[in-house]
Amino acid sequence: MSDTKTEIRFYHLKFKPLDQALPEILEKALEKGHRIVVKHPDEKRIKQLNDAIWTFRADSFIPHGTKAEGFAEDQPVWLTTEDENPNTADVLIVTGGAEPKDEENYTLCCEILEDSQPEALQSSRARWKDYKDKGYEVTYWQQGEQGQWLKKA
Repeated sequence: MSDTKTEIRFYHLKFKPLDQALPEILEKALEKGHRIVVKHPDEKRIKQLNDAIWTFRADSFIPHGTKAEGFAEDQPVWLTTEDENPNTADVLIVTGGAEPKDEENYTLCCEILEDSQPEALQSSRARWKDYKDKGYEVTYWQQGEQGQWLKKA
């Protein structure tokens, strides 16, 4: 993309489940004009997330798609199990223990961590160190009881 290093953010879900938190994060990113790829390692979970985004709130519309619907290039949000960027996204969100690939091709890479996945939490610690060693700006955000994001030192 550019000479600017990708910003890396870790979002740690403590209270709201991914099905509720992800649509909120996507809404905020779309409001800022971003295009997003969401990567999860499990195709069945991609379908569940797709359904959750469609039914998130009655007054909400988050335009998105998956391989099942096609037309990736037209989708502001693309849900996938693959290492791909068919919608020319500038934001990559990985969750479910998926590991980002080519994060340097995005302006922002977000890793969403869930307490219910201790292995993913453990592997994210190693990636945190790796990102720091590569010179990335890395921040950690923890979900508060009301769902707000609190930046931790």
